[in-house]
Amino acid sequence: MTSGHQAYIGIGQVLAELRGEFGDISPSKIRFLEAEGLIRPARAQSGYRRFARADVERLRYILIAQRDEYLPLRVIRQRLEAMDEGTEPAPETMTRSELLAATGADEALLAELEDYGLIRRARQYGTDAATVVRCAASLREFGIQPRHLRAVKAAADREVSLVEQVAAPLSRRSGSREPALRVARDAAAHIARLHASLVEDGLTDAGLASAPAGGGRYPGMPAEPAGCETAPGLRSASQ
Repeated sequence: MTSGHQAYIGIGQVLAELRGEFGDISPSKIRFLEAEGLIRPARAQSGYRRFARADVERLRYILIAQRDEYLPLRVIRQRLEAMDEGTEPAPETMTRSELLAATGADEALLAELEDYGLIRRARQYGTDAATVVRCAASLREFGIQPRHLRAVKAAADREVSLVEQVAAPLSRRSGSREPALRVARDAAAHIARLHASLVEDGLTDAGLASAPAGGGRYPGMPAEPAGCETAPGLRSASQ
């Protein structure tokens, strides 16, 4: 791009650039997102769509939000509008039907997760709930049912309590939440790493994983299983 001139590319070039990262991208999907008002490519005199670099990055942002965060278009639109206005987006929530659509789960699974306390029953659900549902759906393929996950929930609650014990005195002492939030975030990250290491060590002892030379993550164990992305801090599954 030169001064005073913005380079544009056609839809074919956009597809070629994004298809390696998003295998299901197609002209019809791009046209749909445009019809929904989420992207606004320019038009040449011939009528063909012309995409600036900002349009491609905006499209990539939308596709990542759909693939990795399972967000419905309504929530993605709210995010984009806040970005366009330079404001903070409102807390992201989904209705029950949006949560089911975003995760591909059925009503029975969601009801079980609520019954066993892994998700708080509510009229609106956050993106954390989507992660819990997707993880539970994946685990069900291995025969692990929501009732089996009560131990995971109990362990998470104990870890949250441990972080609270460390952080709460700081909040009372300083009169500001910021030191407590910072300590909670750091302590939670250490606990999450410790938890993962203990699980991996246990699998190695059981003969289900091989410790790599020099330490590190064990072969065959992805850093972030699909649908179960690690949160930036330790949080209860019900939150």
